[in-house]
Amino acid sequence: MITKGQKINDRYEIIKTIGEGGMANVYLAQDTILNRRVAIKVLRGDLANDEKFIRRFQREAIAASSLSHPNIVEMYDVGEDNGTYYIVMEYVEGRTLKQLLKKRGNLTLPEVIDIMLQLTDGIAHAHDSYIIHRDLKPQNIMIADDGAIKITDFGIAMALNSTQLTQTNSVMGSVHYLPPEQASGKGSTTKSDIYSMGILFYELVTGKLPFKGDNAVEIALKHMKDEIPSVRKNNPNIPQSIENIILKSTAKNPKNRYNDVREMQEDLRTALDPVRANEEKYEYKYPEHDIDENDLENNEKDAKINDKTNVSTEKDEEVVAKQITDEKKSKSNIIIWILVVIFLLGIAGLGVLVYKTFKGSDNIKIPDVTNLTVEQAERALTDLGFAVDDDTLKEFNNKFEKGKVIGTDPAIGRSRPKGTKITLIESLGKNDTYIIEDYTGKNYIEVKTTLEQVYKMKVTIEKKSIDITEDMDVQKIIGQDLKAGTEIVISETNPAKITLYIPDAYDIYPDFVNEGWKVSEVEEFAKKYDLDFKINYLETLEYEEGTIIKQSRTGKIVNGASFNITVAKKPELKDENNTVEDSNTVE
Repeated sequence: MITKGQKINDRYEIIKTIGEGGMANVYLAQDTILNRRVAIKVLRGDLANDEKFIRRFQREAIAASSLSHPNIVEMYDVGEDNGTYYIVMEYVEGRTLKQLLKKRGNLTLPEVIDIMLQLTDGIAHAHDSYIIHRDLKPQNIMIADDGAIKITDFGIAMALNSTQLTQTNSVMGSVHYLPPEQASGKGSTTKSDIYSMGILFYELVTGKLPFKGDNAVEIALKHMKDEIPSVRKNNPNIPQSIENIILKSTAKNPKNRYNDVREMQEDLRTALDPVRANEEKYEYKYPEHDIDENDLENNEKDAKINDKTNVSTEKDEEVVAKQITDEKKSKSNIIIWILVVIFLLGIAGLGVLVYKTFKGSDNIKIPDVTNLTVEQAERALTDLGFAVDDDTLKEFNNKFEKGKVIGTDPAIGRSRPKGTKITLIESLGKNDTYIIEDYTGKNYIEVKTTLEQVYKMKVTIEKKSIDITEDMDVQKIIGQDLKAGTEIVISETNPAKITLYIPDAYDIYPDFVNEGWKVSEVEEFAKKYDLDFKINYLETLEYEEGTIIKQSRTGKIVNGASFNITVAKKPELKDENNTVEDSNTVE
């Protein structure tokens, strides 16, 4: 049991608990050497007793510590202290994305796009370092007070990939975002993270999960079998471009998903462009369902049996182990023949590779298709043997008129094999202009996202000290440096800049009365948030002396606001002459 004031590794002093889960508890701690606040995650339950998991966890956590990106929580330290396995991370002041969803329900589309762009940026960086998260869910994503996204739990998620978890709360928390290939035991790739992000995107847009069930296996089967519900069926106002991103990222067959995270990110950047609002619905090119139905039925039967028994004994494990051993023996001859065939195929493949090497490359140079229409460019590329992506990238361009091709991806002049998919870059015409509006009173996250994604502006958010009322929304804009009516040119290469001002306010007041806070802790809290703090004492026998029985404020914390608490005090006893016999005061 970790308690307040306890030191881990004689360095990290525990301040308070900030999160609890089936796999680990998270504490706010003070790094006494570097004098900074940190978050320290301590493994709990069966995981802390699983030597295989611990070894993998430490190895993967160390690998993840090499990641350095503004959207990934920085990992400082990994270690063990008298059987306590821990990981020390950057402390993010904010809440999880799951907590935000519970409070807000579904978010606005500009907010969702902003979150997804940050999320894909962080995951793309991890994939560039050959690290797959494997457990992306809103519980593992922090959102800071300024709207910045921070992805957590890389080390734990990677280690869990090799561990069969039985903790119900751990599995249920992850299974809602589980890719079909992981559900069917086929392992994970970078496209598995894309699927999880697609499910998360669905949840952010609609405020609910696409698949639900009574147990983890039932939900996993739905990920493998059921078509994802249409977001436009319940809300036709959602652009088709948004639904297309969800469809493409959550395809059952990984071949139908985005090739990589950056491709998904590029699609997100233009998702709210007016020209994409009514685009054609995304159609899968490859069969979606290639999972053996018999396997699915057997899994479902096993799930029902496990739900009824809910017991795992050593005897059961021995029986299962024996069955697996017998099955391996019975299949050994088949495996040998398969290996022989694979070996022969490998030799044949090597021969083909050598032949191609000596014969010469079949690569073709991508021709210059600039200033052609999209249809003309498609014909020119397909005549040479290339495949052309149905969707084009669109950019403003002063040189080429609207509808003309301004480039390709891969770039013009690059050599690629026949069959390579080429994406055309289409001109939106000359840079448009935009008239700055009066954003006062609007949500700064929504305005920031719209200005950055639609009008390609560079937006800076600054907090400004003003007289703030308790009911003021601290996410509302109170000022801007560009006046309403200012005309700016929309340009990605030379973006216009604007600063938006919001109130200098913080989070919400804790429940000091019911959460058992001490007076000294509240004093420290008030000092931290620069509150005009006062203690009132009430003589009473109903509460133990020193108990906080009332607080003057709840809701958002405003810098410099007046705040007081009422504390129970033992009544003074007086004799017949009305003189005090005994008195106690609370420090």
